[in-house]
Amino acid sequence: MIKKITIDQVRQGMYVHALGGSWLNNPFWAPSFAVDSHELVHKLKTCGVKDLQIDLSKGVDVAGEAETAPATAIAEAPPAAEVFRFKKVQATGMVDELHHAARLVKQSKQAISEMFDDVRMGRLQDVQTVMPLVEDIASSVIRNPGALVSLVRLKQADDYTYLHSVAVSAMMVALGKQIGLSDAELRDCGLAGLLHDIGKAVVPLAILNKPGKLTDDEFKAVKQHSLGGYEILVAAGNAPPIALDVCLHHHEKFDGTGYPHGLKGDAISLHARMGAICDVYDAVTSNRPYKAGWCPAESLRRMAEWAKGGHFDPQLFAAFVKCIGIFPVGTLVKLKSGRLAVVVDNSKSLLQPLVRIFYSTKSMSYIPPLSLDLSTAGALDSIAGREDAERWGLKDIDRYWLDAA
Repeated sequence: MIKKITIDQVRQGMYVHALGGSWLNNPFWAPSFAVDSHELVHKLKTCGVKDLQIDLSKGVDVAGEAETAPATAIAEAPPAAEVFRFKKVQATGMVDELHHAARLVKQSKQAISEMFDDVRMGRLQDVQTVMPLVEDIASSVIRNPGALVSLVRLKQADDYTYLHSVAVSAMMVALGKQIGLSDAELRDCGLAGLLHDIGKAVVPLAILNKPGKLTDDEFKAVKQHSLGGYEILVAAGNAPPIALDVCLHHHEKFDGTGYPHGLKGDAISLHARMGAICDVYDAVTSNRPYKAGWCPAESLRRMAEWAKGGHFDPQLFAAFVKCIGIFPVGTLVKLKSGRLAVVVDNSKSLLQPLVRIFYSTKSMSYIPPLSLDLSTAGALDSIAGREDAERWGLKDIDRYWLDAA
């Protein structure tokens, strides 16, 4: 039986079924867990949550129940017969969504870090516990496809392993939405992205963070993460087939040269083909211990070449470009006026985004930053092409689109 209690009634031996309030407002990455220590009791009582639900079939009841006011009992809900639907949300601009996304990135990093720790200690028991995180990621993407993906791209190299999972989750939802997947399938794709690299939890950190080229043996160890992750998810239980498949096959290539099984073409599932694209895009745009990330537009250009060469499903990659944008957020562009600008928001128009102008190529000097929506009738300017920041000696151009928010 599920029982609702107040936070002051918590004691060791209970099993928390759910915490009151929003997932973002408490420090626990899992919504359900055993209260197995005095430290965890203290953490619960000081986390700001006022009430919670306990599962009496898995843990102890409130102490001295007969002497206290009866807690509110909640009947077990029957299995949902309805098809899953995300809550309706209003589309938002980049400025508004970035504030929410920043908070989500911080919470996500902690959640994924703790999940990886649980894997290392053999404590991961139910992958469904991260569904609240998946649904928050999906909601952010539905409100604005570019905000979370753009913000998580700026992760530090030390954060890569954890926030890479968040980025791939967000892009899986964005790509799935682009090709018309159902909400239930989108949610499973988001979970698949979050869990696709779970096998790296058991790869030595010295190998994952090595600044130089890996030896053959080290590369073999890294390649084991897909099969190892699959086995971890099977052992944990409750992982949907999509998550298992993407974890196992996100390194397969469309031409059959990938691993672990060398699958080719349609023998690779749609979801694993999606995972391959999202995984590579975040990898090449992120700063790593051994290289600086490429700019978003340059990454898409190179990935387009790889798609032609057989790395990705070309039709699925075309859909990915549409959802990320021809000029993704953070892309440096040259306008026909000769000014340089950074793309701030492409949610209204892929070809005529909102940009932040900051440099004149005619005077070869910085100018006061100016935001310009190229999709408006009075814009009087347009994109001439993409530019390379190094060519102009520009540093930290991401600050311009971040400052615009």
